[in-house]
Amino acid sequence: MILTVTPNPSLDRTYEVPSLDRGGVLRATGDQVDPGGKGVNVSRAVAAAGARTTAVLPLGGGAGILLAELLGAHGVDVTAVSIAGQTRSNIAVAEPDGTLTKINTPGPELSPEEAALLLETAAAGAGEASWIACCGSLPRGLGPGWYADLVTRARAAGARVAVDTSGPALPATLAARPEVVKPNASELATAVGRPLSTLWDVLKAAEEIRSLGAGAVLASLGGDGQLLVSAEGTFHGTAPAPVVRSTVGAGDAALAGFLIAGGAGPDALASAVAHGAAAVRLPGSAMPTPADLRPEQVRITRDLPLDLALSEPATP
Repeated sequence: MILTVTPNPSLDRTYEVPSLDRGGVLRATGDQVDPGGKGVNVSRAVAAAGARTTAVLPLGGGAGILLAELLGAHGVDVTAVSIAGQTRSNIAVAEPDGTLTKINTPGPELSPEEAALLLETAAAGAGEASWIACCGSLPRGLGPGWYADLVTRARAAGARVAVDTSGPALPATLAARPEVVKPNASELATAVGRPLSTLWDVLKAAEEIRSLGAGAVLASLGGDGQLLVSAEGTFHGTAPAPVVRSTVGAGDAALAGFLIAGGAGPDALASAVAHGAAAVRLPGSAMPTPADLRPEQVRITRDLPLDLALSEPATP
């Protein structure tokens, strides 16, 4: 069972428009509402693959009720921590060429009691989980070390932990020694405090993150694929994605694919790449099912093109 923890979940509404005209009247060609937040998306992708998953969430207000209902419809078990604040709602505007404009709200502030209850609830599920995925930004009221506390308690209970977060929470978590961290290029650049322009830069940054405590680094590089740096070696995975409808949740789908396939080694990387590539072909933040995957298109190599310039160089 894969347990996910999303301290700042959301309702995500995505509008598809012909073009984004600032100040104009936009007529959407499609729209949909999905349960959102990185860990929520991981659970949705795990459930879509037919595996068991539980999402631990702080939920409040009407948006929280709807989010739980939507997750139930996706086959995700929900363990809710009731909070006084209102669960946030986010908006994304998708253009035909794959350009995505997002408006993310900060979300509610958790009280010290709510923060402690969320930690206790998440840690209590560690004994039944093969993996715990700690994902997303921390809401107001949770300090940068909150994930580190959860990682320490989860590992003591025998669970393996993957962390996908950014900002001060990422370096604060490394000392707790999570088995996997999954930054994108921008988050990785911020963590090491320098720009990343080539695959070699990403490799060196990932090695630095490992030296600070991470067991493995799974770096999402958009159209440049994914890089896995671990004790087993370094592997680069790519797959064509000719039609990009939305990149929302693609990294989360990739993490789900990685954990479903065991969370280590080139086979898990291949699963991550297949899930990420499938996700960008879907609208909104829809998660891929096995029928959407094209594993035959995935290429995994140890012969890294280290001089490869990133399509989108990352800066801190």
